[in-house]
Amino acid sequence: MRYRDLGSTGLKVSEIAFGTIPILSGNAPVLPDYFSPDEETAIQIMEHAYKLGCNLYDTAIVPEYGDAEIKLGKFAAHIGREKIIIADKSRFFNGNEMYKAVNESCENLGTYADIYFVHQVDESNEDITFERYGAVDALNELKAERKIKFAGVATHYYEILLRGAKDKRIDVLQGSGNVFERGMLDRIEAEPLFRQKGFILNKVYAAGILPSFFPIKTLLSGALSYPISSALIGMGTVEQVNHAMLSESYNYDRPTFSQVMSQLEKSFAPIHCDRCQRCRCIYGTEIHVIFRQYNYYFLGKDYWALRKLDLGIKKSAEQCKKCTDMSCLKKCPKAINIPEVIQRIKELVEIHVRNSLI
Repeated sequence: MRYRDLGSTGLKVSEIAFGTIPILSGNAPVLPDYFSPDEETAIQIMEHAYKLGCNLYDTAIVPEYGDAEIKLGKFAAHIGREKIIIADKSRFFNGNEMYKAVNESCENLGTYADIYFVHQVDESNEDITFERYGAVDALNELKAERKIKFAGVATHYYEILLRGAKDKRIDVLQGSGNVFERGMLDRIEAEPLFRQKGFILNKVYAAGILPSFFPIKTLLSGALSYPISSALIGMGTVEQVNHAMLSESYNYDRPTFSQVMSQLEKSFAPIHCDRCQRCRCIYGTEIHVIFRQYNYYFLGKDYWALRKLDLGIKKSAEQCKKCTDMSCLKKCPKAINIPEVIQRIKELVEIHVRNSLI
C-alpha cells in the first residue's frame, strides 16, 4: 500500500480507503452490496484491510449508514484509535443541526472524527451550508473544540467542490468519479485550487457496476492517476478487501474515454457523456444525471435507474422540446444531441414502465 498527502492537513492516507456502507446493518435499501455482517465479523473485515495497509475509514452518522458508525468506533477501539484516520459525515446543512450531529457521531464512535463532512451538498442547500452560521461554520467551531480535526464538504457537483476549494475553512473535499464518469475529475485536474485540499474520491466502481466490465486494477489505477488523496471503495467481505487492496497498481494507467466507451459498446449503446456538468439547463434539468440513469439501466442497475428516470423524465422531455435556448448543446464538449437523446430516453422509460406493469 502506498500513501499520499491529504492536502495540507499533514495527514498521510492510504491510496485505497475503506467505505463502510457494505458492513452496515440497518435501513438502507438502495445501497449496493448489502451484507449486514454482525459486529465481530465487521471488525474482522476492517482489521483485514488494516493489515493490508489501509488507514482511512469512511462512514456516516446513524441511521444514514445504519450502524456502520458504531461498528467503526468499535474497530477503532480494538485496533488502536491513533492507528487509523476516521472520516465521518452527516446530511445537515444548518449550523445548529450540524453541531448536534457531530456530537452524536462522536458518541456513536466513542471517539473524535479526524474529518467530518457536510454530506450531499447540492444547489438546494449550498448557500445555507457555506454562509454564516451554516454547517461549515459549525464544523470550524467543532475543530476549535477538538471534537474533529478537519472540516470537509462532500458533493457530486463540480461547482460546489470548486466553492469548497476556494473556502479557507474547508480542509478536505469528497467527490465522485471513475474511468467512465470522469468529466468532473478532468476539471479538477485542470484547476490548481484543488491541490491545497485533501480529496477523497468515491464511486470509483460506479455503485458496484464497473467491475463487471473492467478489471479492478484498471478502475483503481485510472482513479489514482488523478490528483486525489485516496480512492474510497465500499467493502463488505474479506474477498472484496483483497480484490481492492491487492489490486493496487504501481503504474497509474488511465484508459482513454474512447477505450472505455468501446468496452461498454460491446454490451449496449451508451450515451457518450462523462458527466463534466457543463450542460446547464435553463429549466433546471440535470441532464448529466438523466444520462447517468440511462447508462446505469443498461449497466445492471435496471430497476433502480428506471425508477429514478420515471420520476421526472416526462416533464424534462416536454421542457426540452419547447426550449429555444439550446445553450446545453453549445456547452457539451462531446457534441451530444441532448434534445434528441432526452426524447429517446423518455420513449425508453415509457416502454419499460408499461412492460413492467403487464
